[in-house]
Amino acid sequence: MEVVLIILAVTAALGAAIEVLLRVLLGFGNPLIYIADAECGYLLAPNQKVRRLGNRIEINEYSMRSGAIAPIAPPETLRVLLLGDSVASGGWWTHQTDTISEIMARNLRLQVQNLASDAQLCSQVNYLNFEVLNASANSWGPRNQLAYAKRFGVFGAKALVLLLNTDDLFASAPCDLVVGRDRSYPDRKPRSATLELLSRYLLPAVPTPQLAAPGATSGDVVGCNLEAISQIQKIAVSANIEFLLAVTPKRGELGGPGPRDWEVKARARLAELVETEKITYIDFLPIFNCAAEFPTLYRDSIHLSPQGNQLVSNTISRQIVALFWLDTLRP
Repeated sequence: MEVVLIILAVTAALGAAIEVLLRVLLGFGNPLIYIADAECGYLLAPNQKVRRLGNRIEINEYSMRSGAIAPIAPPETLRVLLLGDSVASGGWWTHQTDTISEIMARNLRLQVQNLASDAQLCSQVNYLNFEVLNASANSWGPRNQLAYAKRFGVFGAKALVLLLNTDDLFASAPCDLVVGRDRSYPDRKPRSATLELLSRYLLPAVPTPQLAAPGATSGDVVGCNLEAISQIQKIAVSANIEFLLAVTPKRGELGGPGPRDWEVKARARLAELVETEKITYIDFLPIFNCAAEFPTLYRDSIHLSPQGNQLVSNTISRQIVALFWLDTLRP
């Protein structure tokens, strides 16, 4: 009996030690929480601050991966609204300061300061602060992003950036059924860090029937998403702000043989929309293909590495500066 008690005591102590290590060192037991939303599908629950694998993640009162903000930016602040998916949000693998939005804000500050350092251009630059609001969530597509923009507006931004990847052209309609059912979208904290590690990462996922909304993937999915992109542009136009569309490729699209047939067709339809609606557009496929370091731009088949985030942020920031100071920058 004493041996059994000793074994039980050691086991309990070991379990407690593992629980503490998982919580304190890795941040398990405290995942980001989602809330179901009839229009957006799902949102990150407002006002969250967590650490995962050493990375700080902050969600503000508007379900953005950004710090707290004023509803309307002060006059001296150049505010940009970034709409995106997990590429923009950075997920658990990206520290708050290393997200695309945070890098963009720093780049804008440096690039505009360089303009202001020229005595002839100083009078053209009237912004002292720079904000890039990060309204994004894992697996969001254009229809999720459109619903968010309709719900919350543009927050007094001077520019709206829609950052997509090729897969987003095939994204299904918003669906709230995943929240609390799919383990990637928890609606409450787990009972323990150990349980989260087992259920979310180590054990096979339990199939959940009918997680997609009825008819969500039927019909012309690409056409529906192109229409959503067009509607997002119209929101920017009605708010009298600049609109910029940027699309990153999947890792498999780089080099040979390049994008697959259905991706080529979807991209061609997007190019037609861009031309028809006169949308300012950054296609990162040729940019990534021309980058000598393109094998290091990804952390997996879709999501970007720190180098990829830097390249995307630098490119978008330069384009924003050109949109606002194009006449100033011309020789």
